[in-house]
Amino acid sequence: MKQTTGNRKPAATAVPIRHLDLKFDSEQIDSNFYRHSEFGSAYFHALSIFLTFGEDLVIDTARYHRDLLTDPELKRRVTSLIGQEAIHSKLHNALNDSLAHNRYPVNLYRFLADQVFEYGFKRLPNSMQLSLMAGIEHFTAVLSEYMMKHEEIFYMSDDEKQRALWMWHMLEESEHKDIAYDVYQELSGSYPNRMAGFGLAFFTILFLVPLGGAMIPVLRKPRNIFKRSFWKDAARSAGLLFGRGDSVYGGTMDHILDYLRRDFHPNDHDTTEYLEYYKEKLLHPETGLLTPYLVREFVPQAKAS
Repeated sequence: MKQTTGNRKPAATAVPIRHLDLKFDSEQIDSNFYRHSEFGSAYFHALSIFLTFGEDLVIDTARYHRDLLTDPELKRRVTSLIGQEAIHSKLHNALNDSLAHNRYPVNLYRFLADQVFEYGFKRLPNSMQLSLMAGIEHFTAVLSEYMMKHEEIFYMSDDEKQRALWMWHMLEESEHKDIAYDVYQELSGSYPNRMAGFGLAFFTILFLVPLGGAMIPVLRKPRNIFKRSFWKDAARSAGLLFGRGDSVYGGTMDHILDYLRRDFHPNDHDTTEYLEYYKEKLLHPETGLLTPYLVREFVPQAKAS
């Protein structure tokens, strides 16, 4: 897809709120969902646990700052952001509950995440929480674009529910990737503060979550640490996530660091064609992957200031 530069603000598009019902079955959860790798999959399972707390922070921050906006269209888009993130949190919690039945340390990680957010991120000044929200949304946009470009990843497993969850999440994160940033620019725009929020998001997503993910296979099956295959998978998974070339974060570092540009805007990375493709693939009334799970879809109405 094409990339442009400059702090542009394209015409806003409708961002629907979609209610899904996936009904996860703990007996059908694939522990090696991501490219047949246990450690690689564990990263995304750790991300699933921690992102529910991140999404709740985004929701609270967005609600607070929505009341400070005067543009009714931006307010409407913030309402869409809140709605999408609320359902993300709900469905990922449903997945996490199923993981807990498969000896995943979900309750431990929920406790740890609660401490980090309750006594860390939630005590930051509102301006820093807004910056952190924009930073987190940048990382989810980068991850979503990577996944959009690697559709084959989702079909390396027969776990249809996890496939539906991550592809739906990928679609919606890309749909609303500019909203938090536009709110930040509207209400603050401070470059140093934006960099501070980016640093916190960087540390969380590229250090804390990988650390949590790396511990999951060890905590689930401690005896496996004595097996050579265990460590081979760990090395392979590290390459899939952070190695040179086309890895999740190693291959997207230029995109991640593009946030450092003073005139950066999320829509400089154009995913319009991918969105059109995946909306058809996921939401077609007859053949859409998500259609069997879709309960309701609507777009919030704009309200006067």
